[in-house]
Amino acid sequence: MIWDEVPAKEPLVLVPGIDGTGLLFYKQVPLLERRFAVTATRLRDGARVMDELVADLHRSVAGASDGQVTLLGESFGGALALSYALAHPERVGRLVILNSFPRFGSPARLWLGYHLLRATPWGMMRLLRQLNGRRMHSAQTDPQEIRRFLELMQSTTREGYLSRLQILREYDIRERLSSITAPVLYLASDRDALVPSVDQARLMTSLTPRASLRILEGHGHSCLIAPDLDLSAILHEWTTNDEPATTRRPSGPAETPGHLVTL
Repeated sequence: MIWDEVPAKEPLVLVPGIDGTGLLFYKQVPLLERRFAVTATRLRDGARVMDELVADLHRSVAGASDGQVTLLGESFGGALALSYALAHPERVGRLVILNSFPRFGSPARLWLGYHLLRATPWGMMRLLRQLNGRRMHSAQTDPQEIRRFLELMQSTTREGYLSRLQILREYDIRERLSSITAPVLYLASDRDALVPSVDQARLMTSLTPRASLRILEGHGHSCLIAPDLDLSAILHEWTTNDEPATTRRPSGPAETPGHLVTL
């Protein structure tokens, strides 16, 4: 009997947000594993510059595949994934960037956040996350999932947050986005209370040669645990979209929440 060969799954590397744990992809990983060979990374807490995290991510990419991978970065992880694509374009087949930015828009907010975090007793962080829960999460996210989120966030460290806030103070790749050669899908939650994700995604889409934009209607910044978000389905739609690329700015259908438009 001759057995049909099972096609190898595409390598997908997940890059976490400022929490750095990689744990918040827990609802998405089983969905993504239907198609991808998934590697979830954890960010080093003591990194001082973005280049150190890029080097760490390069080792993760090498462990996931000896060829190109799809990188999926969320928030701070989107900034890291974009930085990696600029440093190692030969290793990136596709990029998916969720609720991220080419530069954190307010240096004053970064400075204030950094010093408030240094002054806040670390044991109070769970309470602060609880108080901000409904502001940060998608409205449809179940309270039980938010409780699980809070438990997972117990593994975060003050050092990691401070390190990544410091890195963002020097981060600005707006003038370099035109050099990214891989196809990029920008995903933006329209109820993001932390980052102006839709505006940032539209800006990045206009600056990136092979970019697509999708607005996630009704979602907040921490949307990965929302019940109706399926990144696997979104990626499938994106990669099977045959619309030819152009260089125009988003307009018309690109402004419509939930619709995928290739630019």
